[in-house]
Amino acid sequence: MADVVLTVGTRKGLFIGRRRGGAWEFDESPYFNAQAVYSVAIDTRGNAPRLLAGGDSSHWGPSVFHSDDLGRTWTEPTQPAIKFPKDTGASLERVWQLHPAAAEPDVVYAGTEPAALYRSEDRGESFALVRPLWEHPTRDKWVPGGGGEGLHTVVTDRRDPKALTVAVSTAGVFRSRDGGASWKPSNSGVSAAFLPDPNPEFGQCVHKVAQDAVTPDRLYLQNHWGVYRSDDGGAHWKDIGAGLPSTFGFAAAAHPHRADTAYVFPINADADRVPAGRRCRVFRTTDAGKNWEPLSAGLPDNDHYGTVLRDALCTDDADPAGIYFGNRNGELYASADDGDTWQQLASHLPDVLCVRAAVIA
Repeated sequence: MADVVLTVGTRKGLFIGRRRGGAWEFDESPYFNAQAVYSVAIDTRGNAPRLLAGGDSSHWGPSVFHSDDLGRTWTEPTQPAIKFPKDTGASLERVWQLHPAAAEPDVVYAGTEPAALYRSEDRGESFALVRPLWEHPTRDKWVPGGGGEGLHTVVTDRRDPKALTVAVSTAGVFRSRDGGASWKPSNSGVSAAFLPDPNPEFGQCVHKVAQDAVTPDRLYLQNHWGVYRSDDGGAHWKDIGAGLPSTFGFAAAAHPHRADTAYVFPINADADRVPAGRRCRVFRTTDAGKNWEPLSAGLPDNDHYGTVLRDALCTDDADPAGIYFGNRNGELYASADDGDTWQQLASHLPDVLCVRAAVIA
């Protein structure tokens, strides 16, 4: 098996595991003890991999840390890496997303709460606010949801560095095709069943967007009620939720190599946030959402209550692919065969907020 590094951000620190020769080992103590780690990125684009972590200290506030030795040591910039300019009247609450750009080697994007997009050109050591999105004419109508108002998803395109797609809770999907200089809402076909107008231009409660590995214009979207697919980069969306036990959920991930293959973790309902049918199951499609199959071999088969959050389901880039998820019960599960079978890697962790994995040479 390929060597893999696995990062698990929790309510009380960051846990790091490594798979070598098929066996998993985890560092003894969490990093950023007592900090909530909402976002992690594993940037494998340079000569050495860089880990980025968005920590949130109840005393010192949020910050972005980086490590160039797989987590053994960490660096925090002397000045805040992400800070709202004074004229915005806003202050940073947390960093929801850290995303190495697909087509620009040194660029990293960050999504924050309040909902904003930041761009770094030095691999995540300093960031600048992308003002056109912050100043979008619809912003004064964005209404925070139950989890706040966070920009939680960033999608870039390996073919075009100027193509950007972001998702905001609860404003929906926005796209730019000029490197962030202008933005348009892109929610056509995505329902907002909780609003008087169920089909608004913006205002959808998008929970996660994942990009197909083979066809970058194909996107998968997990909504607050509804699972959707776009075949035109997010301009239009089609409901693909038929066959799932519930279309409510938070997480979505795409297979790192295989076309038309994606994963979701259905939740019973917005008013009953436990696994659908109280069963711990990941669902996979291999035909872009025409059909879904439950994946549960090796997962608990009794009543289960572990909710998987939007960034707590991920894949690595191995072949076969590793699939990973953690839940709010503090359990961590892994599959080394595209999701066909699972093993439990950890239990009794703090509340799992995000999971990221990558093959390390």
